[in-house]
Amino acid sequence: MINIEYPESLANSLKLSDIDFKSEIKTSSLVKLFEMGKVSSGVAAKVLGISRVDFLELLAKYNVSMLGQLNSTDLTEEIENA
Repeated sequence: MINIEYPESLANSLKLSDIDFKSEIKTSSLVKLFEMGKVSSGVAAKVLGISRVDFLELLAKYNVSMLGQLNSTDLTEEIENA
């Protein structure tokens, strides 16, 4: 596990508890990595402990396309792995 330190004031300014702040950072990081094409939706879902479908639905909260930055080959592979 990797730990990243943030000032407590950041969580406070967002009006989040420590647990909610950690969850938000983890989720938003994985959403961004998916958007950048660095991780698949399956990997992101597994790390978050949710289903792949739930992860894909979560993307809407962050205004991220379910397709991320997939090219046609990647899209075909994602469909085959669904």
